[in-house]
Amino acid sequence: MHERHGTADRGGTVWVLVITSVAAFMAALDNLVVTTALPSIRESLGGGLEELEWTVNAYTLTFAVLLMLGAALGDRYGRRRLFMAGLAVFTAASAAAALSPGIEELIAFRAVQGVGAAIMMPLTLTLIGHTVPPERRGAALGVFGAVTGVAVAGGPLIGGALTEHISWQWIFWLNVPIGLVLLPLARLRLTESYAPKAPLDIRGTVLVSAGLFGIVYALVNTASHGWTSPLVLTGLIAGTALLGLFVRHGLRAENPMLPMRLFRGRAFLGINAASLLMFFGMFGSIFLLSQFLQNGLGHSPTEAGLRMLPWTAMPILVAPLAGHLSDRFGGRPVVVTGLALQAVGLALFALIIEPGVGYPVQLPALIIGGVGMAMYFAPAASLVLSSVRPAEQGIASGANNALREVGGALGVSVLAAVFAAQGGYGSPRLFVDGTMPALWIGAGAVALGALVALLIPGRRGVGRPTPEPAAPGPVEPERGRPGQEPRAVAA
Repeated sequence: MHERHGTADRGGTVWVLVITSVAAFMAALDNLVVTTALPSIRESLGGGLEELEWTVNAYTLTFAVLLMLGAALGDRYGRRRLFMAGLAVFTAASAAAALSPGIEELIAFRAVQGVGAAIMMPLTLTLIGHTVPPERRGAALGVFGAVTGVAVAGGPLIGGALTEHISWQWIFWLNVPIGLVLLPLARLRLTESYAPKAPLDIRGTVLVSAGLFGIVYALVNTASHGWTSPLVLTGLIAGTALLGLFVRHGLRAENPMLPMRLFRGRAFLGINAASLLMFFGMFGSIFLLSQFLQNGLGHSPTEAGLRMLPWTAMPILVAPLAGHLSDRFGGRPVVVTGLALQAVGLALFALIIEPGVGYPVQLPALIIGGVGMAMYFAPAASLVLSSVRPAEQGIASGANNALREVGGALGVSVLAAVFAAQGGYGSPRLFVDGTMPALWIGAGAVALGALVALLIPGRRGVGRPTPEPAAPGPVEPERGRPGQEPRAVAA
């Protein structure tokens, strides 16, 4: 009995969209669900600013550096098989995180969560692209992007509600029953698929992993050691050098995990650079703002999450409209406008943030930022997939997700370092003094992302990937199961 490849009927399309969207929702949710629980985790397990940063960054860092390897593993050994393996690791690590007796154990299991998410997440878009017919792919990606956007934006509210009304451990327990339901559904409802010639780039994985770890580790330690300490300088210099070697490897290697030639295309370069800057500003700002609502204004975790609803609920309301605008005018103007509005929202918050600031004063910043976030998320996935050839969509998805997570990890590290240098947890006044300059940096990064997004070709360039391989290759058969007729894919 052979497994099916190619497009699916409407029922199969619905199942693959449901399974991949729920899995992506869990992975994206865990990026920010911890933020409103940080004060409770600090009170329960102890730890200072560095440990709190690592509870966020341990996940985003392993997630980021292993995403492209996860995509390659799926292409080589089977996308459904690796999707299920990643989902199983993520689910088990969630249970272990909930049972953590101390902050060090929590950080370790957060890192394992990131490993599972890194295997699972890049394969969600690949499974959609493989299964959903081209005429329905745009709508499917719109739903997928909206669900992921809601997860990222809704993390603070969900985390706050679970933390206050049950316990902070339930932000991790929540994943367990969902994962246990998805695993058999994935086995029964997803079809297996492979990609031709999917080599594993171990050297590239080691270079990018070590480089990013060095930079993030140095940034996290700036508060306690100072910017000029040997530890921090060594991490920054060595990390930067290793990333430089990774770029060189991507230019020269025969089958690198991230072919640098893809960045010669304006669409791929523009959407990825904009995504990195967007997540840098957004993640770092939410890391501090969710704590400000509790430490600076004295709200409970649930109250903090509810007060962020004008920001977090906007993807639900605006994403469908943003998707319609993207279909009509192209993705570039929607993404540029969204990033600009997100930057304005963060800048407004930096202008009004004060101990005891009233909620009506916060509302314009929250609403504008939320509309901007929704307008970015709606067309981003479609722009990524349309910027490369079909055979490269798996690695493009992995690269985009990796760069977004790198942006998030660096954003938390850099903005927390600015916060620690200018303020602290000692009083609401100190917290504001540290948060205000950090928000300005976050707003500036997102505004720069809006300018970079102008590199993306206009409507006439949509769906026409610009990058070309260094030398044209022959048509290769896509590897299927034994006895199955191969399908021609451009090499």
